[in-house]
Amino acid sequence: MGYISVVWILFVLVMLKHKGNAGSESNWKDAQERDKITHLPGQPNNIEFSQYSGYVTVNEQAGRALFYWLTEATTNPSSKPLVLWLNGGPGCSSVAYGAAEELGPFHINSDGKTLFLNPYSWNKLANILFLESPAGVGFSYTNTSSDLQTSGDKRTAEDAYVFLINWLERFPQYKYRDFYIAGESYAGHYVPQLAQVVYRNSKGLQKPVINLKGFMVGNAVTDDYHDLIGTFEYWWSHALISDSTYKLLKDTCDFTSSQHPSDPCQIALNQADMEQGNIDAYSIFTPTCNISGSQRHKLQSHYPWRYKAYDPCTERYSELYFNQPEVQKAFHANSTGIPYSWSTCSTTLEKYWKDSPRSMLPIYQELIQAGIRIWVFSGDTDAVVPVTATRYSIDALKLPTLVNWYPWYDKGEVGGWTQIYKGLSLVTVRGAGHEVPLHQPRKAFILFNAFLQGKPMPRSTS
Repeated sequence: MGYISVVWILFVLVMLKHKGNAGSESNWKDAQERDKITHLPGQPNNIEFSQYSGYVTVNEQAGRALFYWLTEATTNPSSKPLVLWLNGGPGCSSVAYGAAEELGPFHINSDGKTLFLNPYSWNKLANILFLESPAGVGFSYTNTSSDLQTSGDKRTAEDAYVFLINWLERFPQYKYRDFYIAGESYAGHYVPQLAQVVYRNSKGLQKPVINLKGFMVGNAVTDDYHDLIGTFEYWWSHALISDSTYKLLKDTCDFTSSQHPSDPCQIALNQADMEQGNIDAYSIFTPTCNISGSQRHKLQSHYPWRYKAYDPCTERYSELYFNQPEVQKAFHANSTGIPYSWSTCSTTLEKYWKDSPRSMLPIYQELIQAGIRIWVFSGDTDAVVPVTATRYSIDALKLPTLVNWYPWYDKGEVGGWTQIYKGLSLVTVRGAGHEVPLHQPRKAFILFNAFLQGKPMPRSTS
């Protein structure tokens, strides 16, 4: 039986399950009220947008349930699109990264207890839905322990689709709304795969419940062959490795797959790691997190201009904040008493990850043909999934160019560069690492706004 046939059966079963109560307004209103967040510990006062969080069951037999956090738009949420944000890993939390340190409305202070407002939060432009996926990530759970050792791309896409169908029964005001999917890193797999499932199950419908308009991915794992070529080239061209190690990587590594490198390739990778030294490969020009909290407070007070600037230790603050019982209660999270601490990433999921197709390019080709809006962006100081990797992967699509490479601007300065192809736009973000909204929040906000409007990046230097 084909993959899409299985997904369609899942869809039908979900719809039959909800047929008896989907029309009951009191049911979904009660469910929304249960999920509504009244106040988060350490939250600033006078918050004027609504937020919800909780669990949606995606497989009753296995007991898999995914945790979400919806931050509605700050103004006119009923007229704004819905955007699903996914982080990658595989096995990393969209709450830890996307919400708490990148594009969410609240970021966590270094005390791990209080929050501050993000002036460039994406919910100023859209309703943002953060999903911890797959089961085993963050607060998302499964009652079938073997699930943690059998996760992979296919089931992740299936569960995310069932999540959306079930979530829309709980939030029917978002049915038929313009819908976009966005993410970064290994979500370079999750996002197009989910977009493909949504598109195929909506194909031919005049008014699809999930009204997919487009997707956007950043510093995205896309195609093993081109990603590896581009990554090794980036290391060498940015003086992170020697000429001899660069040659060794090219001679010993199998570029057709990034998984399970051969022994000679692993030796070359170890050599490259040693030569790179103690840097943050996700952001090669910024400091690493190697100082204590007290030292960091002292540094910020001594250099006021660094306050609220990029902090390489943000993941530590997330683990402090989201493991507090009062925080979990406010989020309606950990209701089943997960027998482990909340963490930013699951090493178990990553270790046992099963299916991972070598290329997303066939999905790109299908969705470009379908007219789905596709934007690919890349922070240019990331050495993990670097801009060279992204450019090689896009070049492999052999798309006609509509608008040649040009610099785009923010307040008179070059914010990055962009090229518009037939069916796809590429945008680089100058000075941003792997997590673009973390390192360059204002530029990321401009990028997101242009994507939603379907307009080119600004050329003006004013």
